[in-house]
Amino acid sequence: MQLDEQNFEEEVLKSNLPVLVDFWAPWCAPCKMAGPIIDQLAEDYKDKVKMGKLNVDESPQIAQKYMVMSIPTVIIFKSGKEIKRQIGFPGKEGYIKILEEFLKD
Repeated sequence: MQLDEQNFEEEVLKSNLPVLVDFWAPWCAPCKMAGPIIDQLAEDYKDKVKMGKLNVDESPQIAQKYMVMSIPTVIIFKSGKEIKRQIGFPGKEGYIKILEEFLKD
């Protein structure tokens, strides 16, 4: 799901499910590697976690609000609050580890 300033509050902050937000930009090489992995994980975890992508160039106010200084950055939100953050590209196994750690709590 594509996120922006129009739908961020509704899709992320008011979501009943936890939401993983991928902060990315089209010029970021590691972001391009992460994109397909996050798309696959969105399918694998669709009943447990919503996943969305926010282009920091198109929605800089949201990136600033959450102090995203480097990309890719993934933030997991639950009940409108940040509960987990991963800066950099940890690979598929790294993303799975973050999700599994979060889901077992």
